[in-house]
Amino acid sequence: MNDQQLLRYSRHILLQEIGIEGQQRLLDSRVLIIGLGGLGSPAALYLAASGVGQLTLCDHDTVDFSNLQRQIIHRTGMAGQSKVVSAQAALREINPEVECVAVPIRADEALLRELAAQADVVLDCSDNFVTRYAVNRACLARRKPLVSGAAIQFHGQVAVFDYRRDDAPCYNCLFPEDSEAEELRCATTGVFSPLVGIIGTLQAAEALKLLIGIERGLSGKLLSVNALDMNILRSNLSKDPACRTCSGNSVRAIAVKQENS
Repeated sequence: MNDQQLLRYSRHILLQEIGIEGQQRLLDSRVLIIGLGGLGSPAALYLAASGVGQLTLCDHDTVDFSNLQRQIIHRTGMAGQSKVVSAQAALREINPEVECVAVPIRADEALLRELAAQADVVLDCSDNFVTRYAVNRACLARRKPLVSGAAIQFHGQVAVFDYRRDDAPCYNCLFPEDSEAEELRCATTGVFSPLVGIIGTLQAAEALKLLIGIERGLSGKLLSVNALDMNILRSNLSKDPACRTCSGNSVRAIAVKQENS
């Protein structure tokens, strides 16, 4: 690191758990972010500010005026523009040292596998089950850690699936693809603006710890946030031996322990 970098990242370097070695790991790392909306916006901002070397930004959508209530990486003047182009411009202002790779298309499963292979950590900041299941399969196939987030109305959640470990549960263990889970959309049910900031920032925090090598975190756990009552619940997850994605067949992970925090 040069003198300017030592100054920029000095507050990280002062932390015993990070130090110069940990910060250098961040500078050398690559993160894939799927979705530059409510969750991807704060996640990308904090990852860039923290000095992650390369951010690959994947989103096919454009900035809509209704996005501006919560998708804080986008500015009013970027309405109608590609979200990844808008995000690139904002991140360049935050930290010009970070390489931002724009992927302005809806990634199919083959492309997701290719992108995941090039990343050290993947953040799923998408807003639909089809994409979440595809990202899960891609990360599992490439054995890449996945930080998954979701938020709707006043409720959000974050989970970390570390596929470098053979005993890690997968997203499909938690939410089986053949279940009848209801898919809610912000456009029809609404979402509390700060909630997506909370969840996206938590995703960034978990990603940074994975990159640095800090083992304390949400690996194999689900953190649920109720922003209306401001209740936070952490559940341990177990790998489902019958999961058709990571174990061969079907259904569900079990929350074996819940801890109020």
